[in-house]
Amino acid sequence: MTSPLHDQPLLPHLIVQSLAAHDDAPCIHLAGRVATYAEIRRRTSQLIQAQRARGVTRGTRLAVLSKNRPEVLTNLTASLVNGCVLTPLHPMASLADHAYVIGDAEIECLVFDADNFTERAGELTAQYPDLILLGFGPNDVGDDFLALADQFEPAPLVVPDVGLDDLCTIVYTGGTTGRPKGVLMTHRVWQAMTWIQMAEWEFPDDLRIAIATPLSHAAMSLLAPVLLSGGAFYVMESFNPDGFFDLVAEHRITATLIVPVMLYALQGHARYETADMSSMETIFYGASPMSPAKLAQAIEDWGPIFFQFYGQTEAPMVLTHLKKGEHDLARPDRLASCGRPVPWMHVALLDADNRPVAPGESGEICTRGPLVMTGYKDLPAETAEALSGDWLHTGDVGRFDGDGYLYIVDRTKDMVITGGFNVFPREVEDVISAHSAVSMVMVIGVPDDKWGEAVKAVVVLRPDHKPSDALTRELQQLVKDAKGSQQSPKSIDYVEALPLTPVGKPDKKSVRSRYWNDTGRAVS
Repeated sequence: MTSPLHDQPLLPHLIVQSLAAHDDAPCIHLAGRVATYAEIRRRTSQLIQAQRARGVTRGTRLAVLSKNRPEVLTNLTASLVNGCVLTPLHPMASLADHAYVIGDAEIECLVFDADNFTERAGELTAQYPDLILLGFGPNDVGDDFLALADQFEPAPLVVPDVGLDDLCTIVYTGGTTGRPKGVLMTHRVWQAMTWIQMAEWEFPDDLRIAIATPLSHAAMSLLAPVLLSGGAFYVMESFNPDGFFDLVAEHRITATLIVPVMLYALQGHARYETADMSSMETIFYGASPMSPAKLAQAIEDWGPIFFQFYGQTEAPMVLTHLKKGEHDLARPDRLASCGRPVPWMHVALLDADNRPVAPGESGEICTRGPLVMTGYKDLPAETAEALSGDWLHTGDVGRFDGDGYLYIVDRTKDMVITGGFNVFPREVEDVISAHSAVSMVMVIGVPDDKWGEAVKAVVVLRPDHKPSDALTRELQQLVKDAKGSQQSPKSIDYVEALPLTPVGKPDKKSVRSRYWNDTGRAVS
């Protein structure tokens, strides 16, 4: 038997300790008021007892399907302290996608937003009749989870018997076969992530954090560090610039986490120049590359409050970071970097034979350490490929500069090969996005009889600009001057908006399919 002498505190321990430590401090903004840590502690106990009354206990596979609402956070504290294995479901995904994840992850209980997903819960239980249904509110397909919890008296919270290598979450990510892959993440991953965040992330001392991204992805990554910091959550049901600016001003928000398209939306809004952002101390951003030009403009307007993070589902969020002071307007090239690797993870650039590339050369970003997933659920071949050579292969291509800053050139799968020349779309996007007329841009490869693939830019213009042949020529010349003629887009399409994934990333796969649909493949 293993001795408990060196057991380490895990996410459930951190939650229990935090909810007890801060007691009367504000914790979660609920229905026009802020619930205290003591209130959330008591509610967590009631929700645990409600789960157990329906047979949900340690090891139960539990999925959550909800729009942003504060109950997602209290269900999360309860589910973790109860020892459940958690799987978030994308609120925007289809029935087929939800049904696939429910079956593949072997989900036993679905917690759902009764105001928005009762019909979907009913459709899922028709396919999986043994599924336990717990709704946030009254519904006609399962239990009212909140009313059920009201029946129980709060009791002291007791951490579950879980260890570092026990499964904590199964999070789904897109696969090259079209089927999402279930990423197996143990308690070790979330413990390591929390430690790194507490050591490196620049949280304000007085932490009031606006949650504008989907809680299905943000909740697990932010829960422990915010609670350990004694911070308070302010949850937006959905992101919109007016609502965001109002929330920041009314509650003197000091931090938030956004994806780049959210900043672009704020910059393009009429209130951008007049909104009161004086309370904001840290804006964490990541998930997809940020336009250096738009980032520089935001720093000039709002000050040095931006903090970038980089990771992926298989090694989440904290592989590298670019701290606030490293967003140096005197070094505009550095704004294209994702920062330096954290000291608790190994990060290397490797070639196709798993050998380190020469200094200054580009290679695949690979990592090893406590953040790395166990593997993909029931996909041994994909797991072996992703973890070959005892490294996690991210699929991102990067290079280090002389100061150790990492620059992500692009995804290996996004590279355009035109006439035998490799073009990394990210580099072209950065040039085009610097133009004052451009709000957003996506660069892809499209079929071309002569070149195999041709570089195409798909552009969203700012509201005060219109497409024209002259503008197209201007943007093409901009790229020629900066990167050479071979990287300049052969064509530019102008669109009203770019499609986004459920977590707010530009959906390059969707855009690319419009141009490759008739060819039966996505490369040439």
